[in-house]
Amino acid sequence: MNPTAILTASVLALLPLAAHAAEAERQHFPATPSGAGGPNPPYSGAVLAGKTLYVAGTTDRGPVTGDTGAAAAKRVLDNVKREVESGGLTMDDLVWVQIFSSDLADYAAFNEVYRTYFKGPMPARAYLGVDHLLGGAKFEVMGIAVKR
Repeated sequence: MNPTAILTASVLALLPLAAHAAEAERQHFPATPSGAGGPNPPYSGAVLAGKTLYVAGTTDRGPVTGDTGAAAAKRVLDNVKREVESGGLTMDDLVWVQIFSSDLADYAAFNEVYRTYFKGPMPARAYLGVDHLLGGAKFEVMGIAVKR
């Protein structure tokens, strides 16, 4: 057998072990129940794969009469913080955040609250306007964090 064939056979033999090891490095954290997702939502709130935590979209959990953009921003960011901390990370470990807003007029209010959740450099992010969100939420936020 030539050296290339031996190397190829060795790599192919190790692939199932590598896949098993990668699976063992994953840790799933249950989603925090919300009005929109119900008491037992069909997804993980966060998944830690190696040093990377993927945080599922979470909302401000439904409208409150007379609710302000700032109050909704605080609720949704508290929910994100809870999901990030469930994986043993902090808000400052976030490297990417995506925000969906049902009212772009809330942009300034969201940013004012958002800044208070970080001590270090801010993560990269996108702020997107959408027609509506589940459960009548004002915001939905998801992100990616990396352990230092």
